[in-house]
Amino acid sequence: MTVLDVDSVIARLSGAPGREDGLTHLEVLPAREARHAEWPTWLAPSVRDAFVAAGVPRPWTHQREAADLAHAGGHVVVSTGTASGKSLAYLLPALHDVETSRGPKGQRGAGVLYLSPTKALAQDQLAGVRRLGLEHLRVGTHDGDSTPEQREWTRDHAEYVLTNPDMLHRSLLPGHTRWSRFFASLRYVVVDECHHYRGVFGAHVAQVLRRLRRVAALHGAHPTFVLASATVADPEVSAGRLTGLDVVAVTDDGSPRGRTAVALWEPPFVPGVGENGAPTRRSAASEVADLMTDLVVDRVRTLAFVRSRRGVETVAAACRRMLAEVDPSLVDQVAAYRGGYLPEERRALEQALREGRLTGLAATNALELGIDISGLDAVLLAGFPGTRAAWWQQVGRAGRSATDALGVLVARDDPLDTYLVHHPEALLGAPVEANVFDPDNPYVLGPHLCAAAAESPLRLVDLPMFGPAARAAVDALTAGGLLRRRPHGWFWTDRRRASDLADIRSTGGPPVRLVEDVTGRVLGTVDHSASHGTAHPGAVYVHQGETWLVRELDLDESVAVVVRDDPDYSTSAREVVDIEILAEREATAWGRARLSLGQVRVTHQVVSFLKRRIPSGDVIAEEPLDLPEQTLETAAVWWTLPPAVLEDSGLAATDLPGAAHAAEHASIGLLPLFATCDRWDIGGVSTALHADTGMLTVFVHDGHPGGAGFAERGYAAAAAWLQATRDAIASCGCAEGCPSCVQSPKCGNQNNPLDKAGAVVLLDLLLAGAPRD
Repeated sequence: MTVLDVDSVIARLSGAPGREDGLTHLEVLPAREARHAEWPTWLAPSVRDAFVAAGVPRPWTHQREAADLAHAGGHVVVSTGTASGKSLAYLLPALHDVETSRGPKGQRGAGVLYLSPTKALAQDQLAGVRRLGLEHLRVGTHDGDSTPEQREWTRDHAEYVLTNPDMLHRSLLPGHTRWSRFFASLRYVVVDECHHYRGVFGAHVAQVLRRLRRVAALHGAHPTFVLASATVADPEVSAGRLTGLDVVAVTDDGSPRGRTAVALWEPPFVPGVGENGAPTRRSAASEVADLMTDLVVDRVRTLAFVRSRRGVETVAAACRRMLAEVDPSLVDQVAAYRGGYLPEERRALEQALREGRLTGLAATNALELGIDISGLDAVLLAGFPGTRAAWWQQVGRAGRSATDALGVLVARDDPLDTYLVHHPEALLGAPVEANVFDPDNPYVLGPHLCAAAAESPLRLVDLPMFGPAARAAVDALTAGGLLRRRPHGWFWTDRRRASDLADIRSTGGPPVRLVEDVTGRVLGTVDHSASHGTAHPGAVYVHQGETWLVRELDLDESVAVVVRDDPDYSTSAREVVDIEILAEREATAWGRARLSLGQVRVTHQVVSFLKRRIPSGDVIAEEPLDLPEQTLETAAVWWTLPPAVLEDSGLAATDLPGAAHAAEHASIGLLPLFATCDRWDIGGVSTALHADTGMLTVFVHDGHPGGAGFAERGYAAAAAWLQATRDAIASCGCAEGCPSCVQSPKCGNQNNPLDKAGAVVLLDLLLAGAPRD
């Protein structure tokens, strides 16, 4: 492989025909020198020698600082950059305790529980620990890829257990009596990539960790927590909220980095028009495939992050197809990596990438989460990954051996992406976000209290561990018959598995299984809350490149029956939405406008679906549906403008619905810049005259029951968020609105009506009274 020459690579990429205007910004971040520390005097010689033999002559300063804190019994979060060796910080104290606590006859030593958000990362950590060559170390995994025999051995013998929050929630904690010897010896809990735990998922994991602390205490253990995270704002606050403990942050990064060139890239417009006559840009996936082809031809080892599984396959296939025309010998050096592959397929791809047998890899964010791959030169991102923390984590995959690196963000046709590539200071000059999640969300807290009671009856002294809302939640669960009060505590009385009440990856009910009509084979699943819009009768569903028609949706059994077909049309659902204000928690006046935060009830119903001809997108039919209403009680931020202000604006009354609708879409698109969420985590409703406020009102609400913390973050950052929204709309080059500004891919009203110019007027009226600091 050649050494990366950033300047020549950028010149080649941006100088190709049709790409002259693609590069919107280039910034080169300077290199950083390493700062070393000495090995701790308390460290077992066998552990020190193992790391020296593995090529680590001395630790970096942040590794030593965190290891000392953890060895002394302090809970610690290591929040330093990608490739900064955070694993060494927890491996030193953890392996020291394991190696020095075994009995004279080799009895099991101290226990270490390692938690990661993905199985791939756990496998990578497993391989890393084994490479150390500690002869007597017993290490094993307990996850969905483990065989029953492997799980049994891990339970009975392992000292270092690698798993994930899902298995901890569904297997280890409910079966803690079978794991009693391990829990009794538990000395350290490692929570890796903890910045990944945000929103409702983060709230669930926070409650799982509280249950872990309680179960460990039942067996006489009080483990030290060591958390590892990419750089996030206030890491000690996020880690403390996640664990319920006082946590010390280590943030002074002593690791080296090479120069990193960061490029922001916008694909060109394509001929023709899209929905409602709007201009559209070339897709980010197609642009990334082109860029990766050029990089692979130049022997630049490249990783492309694509948001969807289907997109990963599309990018890899397109790249291979173009390489076949240019240099057929390179075709087999490009591959795809995503969830859904067999475990042995994923392991083989990871090994091929490490060994340099792959030059280009298209991947979902499974490879964002810390897999140790050295020697990568370039990272391409097909769209902003949702947070600045994730952006720096993905860019940091390149240059992992202190070599120079290239990171390119290719904008999707989306308001947030468009804004970022034209406002680089919002991405490169702003601090990373703090994680947002609410462990006290009653829709999260209640199921975990039931699971805790099933693990061991809840006592009054246990409740403070679960937060200030725990007592009220226990009383409500008792009144509802799920828990029963006895003199010695609260007992789980239902015949169901209590852990089944909490789906920690979702809160919308059981996933709907897609079942093939003839064979009964399960093709996959869709979230319950999304099934009305994507798996309704008559829907065209694309799975792994194949097209299926939904014949029947049984919501009681959570099953959608599908048949293989190749229709010449696609489908999109239409829905009606209503929103009711339940309680206003906070409010502030912006001149004559008003900004509010509170609880709302969102009612929406899919009433029909459109058939659109492929590829023109023309509507050829609309068919009615008879589906029940769905109701969501959640948190929302909203703003109002009184009639007198609107009368003075010059906007006609007939223009107000489209103006409010366009402002709603754009504000949903820009909120992820200020809250650690994706636009699919949130929703919105707008109306020219709302029944509860009597005024024009625009709502943006969390998409999860009880809320996930995103509306609160939007309320706190409203002035900056809504100013960015206004700027994104006004600066877009389209005439009447497009996917880069006010059109939304998730609109249940088919992006109608929309008034781009009117949205700018409304936001100017609102921001006229906004605070200026």
